[in-house]
Amino acid sequence: MVSNGVRSQFKRWKFGSWKAFLALVVATAALVLSAPAVFSQSSDIKIDGSSTVYPISEAVAEEFQKQNPNARVTVGISGTGGGFKRFCAGETDISNASRPIKAEEIEACKASGTEYIELPIAYDALTVVVNPGNTWVNSITTAELKKIWEPGATGTVTKWNQVRSNWPDAPLNLYGPGTDSGTFDYFTEAINGKSQASRTDFTASEDDNVLVQGVASDRNALGYFGLAYYEENQQRLKAVPIDHGRGAVAPTSANVENGTYTPLSRPLLIYINKKSADRPEVKQFVDYYLSNTQLVTEVGYVVLPADAYVAVKAHWDDRKVGSVFAGRDTVGVKITDILQLEAQL
Repeated sequence: MVSNGVRSQFKRWKFGSWKAFLALVVATAALVLSAPAVFSQSSDIKIDGSSTVYPISEAVAEEFQKQNPNARVTVGISGTGGGFKRFCAGETDISNASRPIKAEEIEACKASGTEYIELPIAYDALTVVVNPGNTWVNSITTAELKKIWEPGATGTVTKWNQVRSNWPDAPLNLYGPGTDSGTFDYFTEAINGKSQASRTDFTASEDDNVLVQGVASDRNALGYFGLAYYEENQQRLKAVPIDHGRGAVAPTSANVENGTYTPLSRPLLIYINKKSADRPEVKQFVDYYLSNTQLVTEVGYVVLPADAYVAVKAHWDDRKVGSVFAGRDTVGVKITDILQLEAQL
């Protein structure tokens, strides 16, 4: 519908001069540029996957919809593995992932004809937490974490003093992501040496808020999840520095950036269905995602260097399909490695 302002300009041009015509052009252009994008009713953008990446995608979705009120973006939290199941079945446009796509997921996508574009969007410090009432744990070694979480610990390592002798003779209550979680995959690989190798007698959930609540209400609890969930709940939780043989290092942005928080720092990613990428609203959403990286910091994660986002944006603009991480050992991958890996696809 033409506005009254433009219609009146048109009348003046009809009986007037070229100046009026130019005014019409300027007025029309201004209306087009200032108006939010108009999407069709079938323009829903469906996202699912990692609860770790959820806060970023949800923040981007909220801001994007403010500027594009006709767009509808839904973000689920079925876990990285659950998200890839839906993504490879063609049910979602974007899959949030706190670990790279696995070989079997690549095959599932191939079988369904789903091509994808892999985009690293942030870094995370996977955070080990205890209850603030825990006065005995000021740091923990990777060897102690393995002692707690390895498969053989099921039913045998059940008290704190079984981990370190000067810790109390008190129950050790564990909270961790479920088996569909990319955080579970990454943690078990980094600590126990094999993805999915873990004790089974712990409270599990793909929803990190459930884990936060569990640790926050249990003095004898220990759990792990993404940095943003700790940042959001610092008054209710206590982060445990990790000692991997060179001194205890806290889960902070600075320690992720300088590469000292190992082996629990990791890239966070989104995967875009290539067919969906051809839809204007998905293209606009992903462009917005990569252009508003301040939201990464606002929700509690670590931004990539500016050069890395330039490389990722070029990757997206060129619609490069496939994974630079597939078949690689991603434990301990540093931020500086992202640029080199992106150049290889």
